[in-house]
Amino acid sequence: MMPPAAEPGKRAHATGQALALAQRVLEIESAAVAALVPRVGEAFARALELVLACRGRVVVSGLGKSGHIARKIASTMASTGTPAFFVHAAEALHGDLGMITREDVLIAVSYSGETEELVRVVPTIKRQGAPLIVITGHLQSALAREADALLDASVAEEACPLGLAPTASTTAALALGDALAVALLDARGFGPEDFARSHPGGKLGLRLLTHVRDVMRSGDALPLVAPAARLSEVIVEISRKGMGLALIVDAQRTLLGVFTDGDLRRLIDRIPDLRAVVIETVMNRTPRTIGAQALAVEAVELMERHRVNQLPVVDAHGRLEGALNMHDLFAAGVV
Repeated sequence: MMPPAAEPGKRAHATGQALALAQRVLEIESAAVAALVPRVGEAFARALELVLACRGRVVVSGLGKSGHIARKIASTMASTGTPAFFVHAAEALHGDLGMITREDVLIAVSYSGETEELVRVVPTIKRQGAPLIVITGHLQSALAREADALLDASVAEEACPLGLAPTASTTAALALGDALAVALLDARGFGPEDFARSHPGGKLGLRLLTHVRDVMRSGDALPLVAPAARLSEVIVEISRKGMGLALIVDAQRTLLGVFTDGDLRRLIDRIPDLRAVVIETVMNRTPRTIGAQALAVEAVELMERHRVNQLPVVDAHGRLEGALNMHDLFAAGVV
């Protein structure tokens, strides 16, 4: 049996109360992050130095909600040029500790700084000689005392009204992890193309790793005509190849000009009888072109800037290698 619906006035009050609480959560968490700014100093620089000097991997570990934050920090670092992976603190005590070597750096995330599983891992890490970076809210804790670099993630209050669920504290730890990952990115000179190589399946990967040669049409797919061809022959070739243009080339495949659907429409207004027209007398002799080695996004930018839907692809000597249609770029997912 369904419970009776609340009266409209009570529903409105409950909604208003929920919205006020949600706004308060955001205020508390944003204040917690803002409070981190003046703490980014010598300890942060030390953590940065330890990671940059690392010859192995950055191992990030935590338990519970801090474990989720640790996993996200590791993922962010790995995708921004710092090889990193997550190890669950409990699993580390049951064999996964073997993943960590003296060449690695361990980042331990624990707001209390007393997480038993992490505390028990520390002696082994220290014996191996691997540096320890600790992100915690308690600077006198067991983990903090063992840290080679200590990052202060303490917060004035949790956003949870019960003061129980980690909320502002996990946000602060995540923000510190992001700050460290981005600082490392900059220190390593990690750029968009590096990011794309880490994300080949994403939109950015397509845009930054796809070259013109990967998507251009070539060989028999090209609508080629000789300069002496009649316009009637050219129209047939344009229709047959479906690129919206004809490429006029000589015997050495040097590009002499292009003729597009748009050129044909404009020509109809000027010349009543098109049957006897020779293509070299009406072709565009200075078309926009691009090289096969250029990025596909460069082709998109060139086509949009000059309001054209096709681009011939030529080598350094002006010989035709292929051609692009805007639809090809859409199909490749570049646009």
